[in-house]
Amino acid sequence: SIYQLHKITNDVSCVLLTGTIIMMRSILIVAILLSIAAAYYICLPLPSTISEPWKLMFMDSILRGVMHVSFLAHDLGLSRPFDIAKYAASWDEIKGPQSSPAIRVTETSFEGVQAQVFESTAADQEPHLKRGVVYFHGGGWTLGSGKMQTYYLRCWSMAEELNAVVISIEYRLAPEARFPDQYNEAVQASKHILTAEVLSRYSIDPKRVAVSGDSAGANLAAAVAQQMALDNSAPIKFKVQALLYPALQALDFNTPSYQQNGHIPILHRPLMARFWLEYLNGDPRLVTSLLANNHSTPTPSQEIAAAKAKTDWTKLLPVAFQKSYKPVFPLHGDPKLLEKLPGLLDVRAAPLLAETKVLKAVPPAYIMTCEHDVLRDDGLMYATRLEEAGVDVTVDHFEDGFHGCLSFAFGPFRFSVGFRSFRSYTRWLKENL
Repeated sequence: SIYQLHKITNDVSCVLLTGTIIMMRSILIVAILLSIAAAYYICLPLPSTISEPWKLMFMDSILRGVMHVSFLAHDLGLSRPFDIAKYAASWDEIKGPQSSPAIRVTETSFEGVQAQVFESTAADQEPHLKRGVVYFHGGGWTLGSGKMQTYYLRCWSMAEELNAVVISIEYRLAPEARFPDQYNEAVQASKHILTAEVLSRYSIDPKRVAVSGDSAGANLAAAVAQQMALDNSAPIKFKVQALLYPALQALDFNTPSYQQNGHIPILHRPLMARFWLEYLNGDPRLVTSLLANNHSTPTPSQEIAAAKAKTDWTKLLPVAFQKSYKPVFPLHGDPKLLEKLPGLLDVRAAPLLAETKVLKAVPPAYIMTCEHDVLRDDGLMYATRLEEAGVDVTVDHFEDGFHGCLSFAFGPFRFSVGFRSFRSYTRWLKENL
């Protein structure tokens, strides 16, 4: 401790004192800058229909501040784009598995992919098979972990509420892993879990296993549901898929929800484009091109035209959500953009682009959408395409919801819409799984 070092030598004491003063000054400067940023962001107006706007503005000011510092450090050559944001997120992680009499938590791996397993112990003494849920956390394929309190508590509560085994997958993040690495890990872990050996080990009913996730995790869940439905080598299938405000396409950053909610917390339009570029290993400077829909050209190729038809919100969105917004087409476009980002047309990255014959094979779906979310229309368009393919779909729309709201069902930053959305989500799983 500093007190013990004082006894060793006065010189060391002076150095420590000087260092402490410098550190305190640095902290004070950062605090002042963050306070200024907070004051600025808190003054940004939010729709009165959004859940608890003042609390959300305060939270968003902190999150935006962290993200700006992270990008600034990268611009100065001090770190990679999301390193500081990752470090800040790690403060919220649970250190080591923590069990209770009701829930047993263990860490393991499936085909080399790390995971946390949350097992309800309620039926351990009975010959009773439990529900199973394979869960993928969000975070733009770049941030987050199943060990973060918000996901830890979510999976814990799901296991308890559903008397289930919830398996939270720790897929690798960008930039250490890029598409299709996250997708491949999600598929290989899911395929291993959906074996008689693994399901028997955890007393999971092979006829009652769901795949689920939120945001980027819902992207992986939807892609996994499509792949596993087509995999003839896997006799056990997912019974249902539950997608929470999923990111399903990166061809149109000007859907009505992107236009309406571009600056609404917690997921801003430029940040979503930045996440896609991290995932697809694109140059961050392409953000402006993506936001301008420059992948489109006046005379698109047959492949692009076919993909655009599957994201045509003028036909796929209910009229009530189209409002008065108009499609955005660039005057010239950038024909080489798709050469730089081939993942934009890859169905493994963009499940909304799947062929109808693929969609016909996937399990019934629950899709949660939020009115104040740039990704709202991704989920709604996917629901339409699934319904047209004959798949049973439940759309759960929250008029006062914002992106990531279910993450705020617990803890000091609890939102009413967070708790309501969690209850609605688990109720559906209880009734359909």
